[in-house]
Amino acid sequence: MLTSMMFRSILNRSVRSISLFFAIYSFNLGGILRFAVGDKVVYPNHGVGIIEEIRMRQIVGAEQEFYHLRIFSNETTVMVPVGNSRTVGLRKLFDKKQITELFEHLRSPEIDSYSNWKGRYKENAEKMRSGHLFDMADVLKNLVNLSKRKALSYREKQMYEKAKYLIVSEIAIVESADESGVQERIDEALEIAISARKKKKKKSA
Repeated sequence: MLTSMMFRSILNRSVRSISLFFAIYSFNLGGILRFAVGDKVVYPNHGVGIIEEIRMRQIVGAEQEFYHLRIFSNETTVMVPVGNSRTVGLRKLFDKKQITELFEHLRSPEIDSYSNWKGRYKENAEKMRSGHLFDMADVLKNLVNLSKRKALSYREKQMYEKAKYLIVSEIAIVESADESGVQERIDEALEIAISARKKKKKKSA
């Protein structure tokens, strides 16, 4: 399993390269989501951050507006074009009602399953890129269920750790709760889901 320090190191390197990409290719492709300085937002695949500045910059001869977003997990600053905020997947944090619904979803015995590694990894990777907690919960449930039957591959272990970290950290911030306590609640919800799935399969057998 990846340690928190290892995960933050990987996250730090990827954020730097992605911020450069968006600084160059910042065309308005998908609409604007307006946020204000001080707003906490989620940057897909990287977690919660805070908008510290909204600044105009000259890119390829054109003036463009950027959110300067500080990612909490590694204190890295990312520049996200305001005009690309929807395409990038920037979003508000879940509220407490949505988090309650998320735990209900985590406890549900409905778990996606795939017949081959390639299809499973591709589907899970797409869900991770969405940045939506319900999608990441699906990834987590799928990989936990799989780990009960066989060892996860190295890439799937990384994905598992990342999905869990992103879910735990957002809930902890919204609820002003300790991450270890949130993680325990998620583990309990996952165990309920796996147990309920086994019982459901036995009844249908």
